[in-house]
Amino acid sequence: MPEALAPPSPGALRACMSRFATGVTVVSYATDSGPRGATMNSFTSVSAEPPLVLVSVARRARCHDQLADGPFCVNILGAEQEQLARLFAGARSTAEPRWAEGARVPRLADPLAWVECEPWRAYDGGDHTLVLGRVTDLGHRDGDALTYAWSRFASTTESTDGIEHLF
Repeated sequence: MPEALAPPSPGALRACMSRFATGVTVVSYATDSGPRGATMNSFTSVSAEPPLVLVSVARRARCHDQLADGPFCVNILGAEQEQLARLFAGARSTAEPRWAEGARVPRLADPLAWVECEPWRAYDGGDHTLVLGRVTDLGHRDGDALTYAWSRFASTTESTDGIEHLF
C-alpha cells in the first residue's frame, strides 16, 4: 500500500487554480438594509432539468448564511464592469452600483447575464459551502465578458460564431 501523500498547501492550490480562467460574477441578495452583493468566480451551471446552478461560498464570507438560506441572483459581469467586481470584493473602486428589481431578489442593473435563483440544496465543501440554486428567472445581453486568471482581470470578446441558435 503506498504512503498517503501530504495535501498541497492552500497557497500552492491557489496558485495552481489561478491558471484556470473563469468568468466573474456578483451574487446579489436582499437584506433589511437594502441590496447587497459579493464577487465570486466559483460559479457553474449544474443541470437543465431541473434548472440548477452552483456557487461556492466561503464559510467566512458575510453573505454565507444569507446565500445558503435565501433567494439570490448571479450577475455575470461584462468586460466594462471590472470596477463593480472590485467593489463587491471589498477592494477600492470607483463604481456606484445601480440596482434593478428582480422577481424575488435585487440584481445589478446591466450585467452581461443574470440568473435569479431560489435555494435548492447546500453541501459541505470544506472551508466553503456549495450552494445549488434552482433557476427561477434569467436574462442576458450582447457584449464582452469579464474574466479572471493569474489573479488578474481580463476580458473575452464575444464571438459572432456562437452556437446559441442550436439550443
